[in-house]
Amino acid sequence: MILTGTAISDAVEAGQIIINPFDPSRIGPNSYDFQLGNRCRVYLNEELDCAKENASEIFEIGPEGLLLNPTRIYLVNTIERMGSTHFVPIFRGRSSVGRLGVFINITADMIDIGSIGQWTLQLHAIAPVRVYPGMLIGQVTFWVPQGPIELYSGKYSGLPSPAASLLHREFSEGV
Repeated sequence: MILTGTAISDAVEAGQIIINPFDPSRIGPNSYDFQLGNRCRVYLNEELDCAKENASEIFEIGPEGLLLNPTRIYLVNTIERMGSTHFVPIFRGRSSVGRLGVFINITADMIDIGSIGQWTLQLHAIAPVRVYPGMLIGQVTFWVPQGPIELYSGKYSGLPSPAASLLHREFSEGV
């Protein structure tokens, strides 16, 4: 079951959903619009290796924005700190952004229950597109879980956003 906009507002007020900063004007019929942050991580090498830690750098996106190159992936934080220990957040790009050929997540649109923080967006564009810090880039919905709740405590817990892939750890741990 998906929460309506009114239910999202009520859950934020009750502390069951964290959205900080929260702007009630960004509530939709069953979602909340969130903003692109100003920290971007890019991988330094053209070829990436799943079994190794890939070198990357973080830089600040200025007011002139960031031109997305279709051959790269850009990991960018959200301005908002979001999550819930009661509901399952699922996010996607706003349709206005998608109509420009920008994807805000390649995969992993579900945020595990109990994971609360600034999210790492996986930006990719099919054509060169300029994006700006603070722009409304995505929307999050909240879903009611069924069954016992186990809060997320995985490898990305507590990491500052944007976080690089930690897939290489699975190779070194033999998972």
